Amino acid sequence: MRCPATRLFCFALFVSLAGLGATLHAADVLIADFEGPNYGGWQVEGEAFGSGPARGTLPNQMKVDGFRGQGLVNSFAGGDDSTGTLTSPPFTIEKPFINFLVGGGMRPGQACINLLVGGKVARTATGPNDRPGGSERLDWASWDVKELNGKQARIQIVDQATGGWGHINVDHIVQSDKQARAAAAERSRQIALDKQYLLFPITNHGPPCRMSVTLEGETEPLFAFDINLAHGEVDWWTHLDVSRWAGRTATVHVNKLPAESQGLARVEASDEIRSIRPLYDEKLRPQLRFSQMRGWNNDPNGMVYYDGEYHFCWQSNPFGRAWANMFWGHAVSTDLVHWKQRPYALYPFTMARDKCFSGSGHVDVKDTAGWQTGDEKVLIAAFTDTGAGEAIAYSNDRGRTWTYAEENPVIKHNGRDPKLVWYEYGQGDTPISDEAKQLGGHWVIAVYSETQGIGRNIAFHTSTDLKQWTLRSHLPGYFECPELFELSVDGDENNRRWVVFAADAKYAVGRFDGKTFTPDHEGKHQVHWGPYYASQCFSRDPKGRVIQVGWARLNMPDMPFNQAFSLPTRLTLNDTADGIRMFARPIKELEVLRQEPLPTDAKTVSPEQPIRFATDGQLYDIVVDVEPGDAREVILRFGGNQVRYDVAGGKLDEMPLKLDDGRLRFRVITDRPMYEVCGGEGAVYKTSGRKGAGEPIDAIELSVGGREATIHELNVYPMRSIWEK
Repeated sequence: MRCPATRLFCFALFVSLAGLGATLHAADVLIADFEGPNYGGWQVEGEAFGSGPARGTLPNQMKVDGFRGQGLVNSFAGGDDSTGTLTSPPFTIEKPFINFLVGGGMRPGQACINLLVGGKVARTATGPNDRPGGSERLDWASWDVKELNGKQARIQIVDQATGGWGHINVDHIVQSDKQARAAAAERSRQIALDKQYLLFPITNHGPPCRMSVTLEGETEPLFAFDINLAHGEVDWWTHLDVSRWAGRTATVHVNKLPAESQGLARVEASDEIRSIRPLYDEKLRPQLRFSQMRGWNNDPNGMVYYDGEYHFCWQSNPFGRAWANMFWGHAVSTDLVHWKQRPYALYPFTMARDKCFSGSGHVDVKDTAGWQTGDEKVLIAAFTDTGAGEAIAYSNDRGRTWTYAEENPVIKHNGRDPKLVWYEYGQGDTPISDEAKQLGGHWVIAVYSETQGIGRNIAFHTSTDLKQWTLRSHLPGYFECPELFELSVDGDENNRRWVVFAADAKYAVGRFDGKTFTPDHEGKHQVHWGPYYASQCFSRDPKGRVIQVGWARLNMPDMPFNQAFSLPTRLTLNDTADGIRMFARPIKELEVLRQEPLPTDAKTVSPEQPIRFATDGQLYDIVVDVEPGDAREVILRFGGNQVRYDVAGGKLDEMPLKLDDGRLRFRVITDRPMYEVCGGEGAVYKTSGRKGAGEPIDAIELSVGGREATIHELNVYPMRSIWEK
């Protein structure tokens, strides 16, 4: 029989907590274990603690573990913005130590557990997390209370914090003769940076720890990040390029390392990156598009062309498969097809005040900021420095190294994801200032903002020097990752429009005068479908094109990388029967990967005689042009997947698509983990995960339902990998 959690009693069992670094003894006195349906005699104030103990993880919270039994105190009820206090009944201090499990935010005085004696705080503790990322795992903490023996006390659990990590988790509070020790302890070791890389072992299982790399003689770390450090078996290896600091010695520090862990000991310097499986040939590795070597990716960032190179950056966590850390990965290409990954461009806490969230890239051709130091033009990265605002970094060496501007943050507001645009003055424009008139234009940042009275919107700011910015207007109804560019309609340079969209890629066409965007129509239009998000377009394409890449939100199980990117698509504006619409087509450059098409001389396809190609690869570019006539449907099947056109409904895989002069045109490009569909020469475009990902496609088949259809084109091109040497 268990006494209520609000009464003192001897914990009669002798329990070993494997992996938690503490053993409870028969003489321990339980203050609370939070296993009951409510808090009993504890006084609850506010909303943060709910009506009773949590049963583990709460909605929208990362996984909570490390607690005992079924219940715990978890002040995430209502999210991080809820507040409250939880206060115990009085008890007498009769043991030298009070031990407890604690997790959550490191917010002293705001999210904490206090020992109150005489109504004053005599001891206090917090969770371990003081920045985004981290872990919800509880670990042991202890107060030495020998000097308070015999005094009356209360436990007070406080959550007066809001925002990130504005909560606390507590469980199993006991008085004990022995001090509990955390399961993991801080550890450090020194490593000579005498080779190009530091290598780190990674696990796909278990919580992250906090690691920093600090140069000898420095106080601020060179790198600081959460890492899924492999304490035992290694699932994959990641790396940092440290060649810039060759000859120095660094201290690698881990905040909590289990005693049995081999993770820190395995960190080493090397001139070669390490792969357990062949790099770029892993089972789910995309073969027709760029993907990062290691870790998590989300939004494309910093996309710009300069002097023969396309620069592509992205939100990257190099140290695990989940979202965290937010470095800017960096790769370059001369042809938009073949890519070479470079060292990370931006990294948190040293290249920024916090994490380097999304942003864009450009070239300061006119040296408006005065940052140019040599012959190379200055590359600009505009990005969200979380907790600070919109920031600028610049490079004088073609993007190989970057400098954080002294003027940061250049825009302070409640939002993120700046898109940097150079606006040239044209006929009818009114210059904003004499300086802008002399320059022939000015800078624009279109940035997602949350503004009182307006809500979610794109805010437009202008500048002539990249340092001082003026808010000009708002465009309501857009969320995250805004994009802004100008295109001609049907190639007519005398008929041009501007386009805006945000993370969901739903767009509006209109006019932009350098300060304000005015849509030509109500609502938004849609080209992109499927798990496609947070796309961005290259600045300054040498051919004047607008080329877009999106984040393909697709899980890559058991791989040393996670998520993907879409193929690059060229955006155009076309005048259609429904008005001016944006089209998206795979870029022409991808056709260099085509091999000879599989042979067919079929002129028709019928329900009785589908056209079938025997295949054994995974990479195909399939071009279909059919005249359905009286057919009910047209279906392309490939390796357990299908793309279907409903003739009566006018839909291609649920995307609205009308026949063009009675003909259906679409294109399917298959890759190891995914495929993409371009319908109606770009009127609709879908990104999708592939059933049977990583396995060969045994057949490609075109069939129809109802009646015979006429074939105008059916080409199945096997494709070469971009990683072939």
